[in-house]
Formats: sequence, C-alpha cells, structure tokens
Amino acid sequence: MKALVAVKRVVDANVKVRVKPDNSGVDLTNVKMSINPFDEIAVEEAVRLKEKGTVTEIVVVSIGPKEAQEQIRSAMALGADRGILVEADDSQLGALEVAKILKGVVEAEQPELILLGKQAIDDDSNQVGQMLGALLGAGQGTFASVVKVEGTTVQVTREIDGGLQTVELNTPAIITTDLRLNEPRYAALPNIMKARKKPLDTKTPADFGVTSTTKLKTVKVEPPAERKAGVQVKSVDELVEKLKNEAKVI
Repeated sequence: MKALVAVKRVVDANVKVRVKPDNSGVDLTNVKMSINPFDEIAVEEAVRLKEKGTVTEIVVVSIGPKEAQEQIRSAMALGADRGILVEADDSQLGALEVAKILKGVVEAEQPELILLGKQAIDDDSNQVGQMLGALLGAGQGTFASVVKVEGTTVQVTREIDGGLQTVELNTPAIITTDLRLNEPRYAALPNIMKARKKPLDTKTPADFGVTSTTKLKTVKVEPPAERKAGVQVKSVDELVEKLKNEAKVI
C-alpha cells in the first residue's frame, strides 16, 4: 500500500507573526518556516503505518516555493521515502487550485491512502481535503483521531461536535488529521543525513493542467486587538453589575 502525504510550508508555530506595515500580509523576513503542524501529524501517521507493515512506500508532496524542499526533506527525515515539489507561487494558490494539483499528483502516483492535515495554521481554511475528495470522488475521513487500516478498508474515528464518529472508507481514501491522532517524533541526526540523498522530483502546476491563479484576493491583514487589562472586584454584586452593564453578557 502506498501513502501520499501533503505538507505545507508555514511560519513555525512558535513564532509570533508580524503584519506588514501596509496590512497586505504577514512579514516573512528572516522568519523560521516549518511543516504545518497538522501535516506533520499526517507524516507521523503514515510512518507508523509503514512501521506496522501496512504501508510500503510514503511519498510526500508540497506545493509552494523552491524553499519548500526543506519541509519535504524534513518529512523524509521522519520516514518518508521520496518527495515531490510542485514549484509555484503559493500567494497565487487558493484551496481549490491546491486541491486540483493534488488530484493530478494522486492520479500520477495512484496511492491507496492520501493524508494531509485538517487545516493549515496560516489561513485556517480547512478546505483542501474536502475539495480533493470531491474532485477524486473518493471517500474521506476528516478530523481523524484514530486510523485503522484493514486490507482495502480504512476505519477513521472523527472528532465531531457531539463526540466521536467512526466511518469506514474503501481505498483510495482521504484522511485529514487532527491533533489527537498522534504526537510526531523528532528526526534523528542519521535520518536527517539520509534524507538528503532521498529522491525529490520537481514539477509545476502546468504538469497537472492547473493554472496557478487564484480567484481569491486578500483585502487586508490586521493583528488581533490587544487584550484589555483585567480588573479586580470586591464583591459578587460588583461583579454582576460589571457583567451586566459593562460587558453586557448577562
């Protein structure tokens, strides 16, 4: 069984982002970039399935600038076998364009499992997995917290508002990973060195018949409003009065 894992290059989750002075976007100057945390969970799940003998090959794909090779190499250091970089200006790509490119990669690679994070921490759109499922006509298990593979079927336990839901999918199946699925490992130094020699192919959106021009436009980016300082109250009556007249929540 072959697994295809999609990873996105994003600002490291530990970095405090800065908005550009003209509010056109986020300032990426000298900022540490990493694999999207949800995608890293997808990589870890694929590696665990390979260690169990369920998956025989892991192909990691990233769509973005040339620098995204770093994130592909990181995924290969964690256990992926080879990588594909679809080189494109990611500012010109929306969720639909990304899904169309991934559809082309899936059709070329013919994996039984397609794993990706449920969302990216930069745009939080949570759309690519669902769009890819619609384009491929494939079953999907989103927000996965447990994944069990038995032959040509996959059981995915999903986190939903009311609790947990388990769905059974036939392969090829799309799985979008949630935080509680696993805890990604750290790459050992020998594996980091080995990852440099693993094969990495470079493609373009045109290779998959996609024009990398999104119909979405970022109008303005603003930092969140600063949180106001808290106040201390001397009595329950004063607290109720402030909640009623100032906060207006009761």
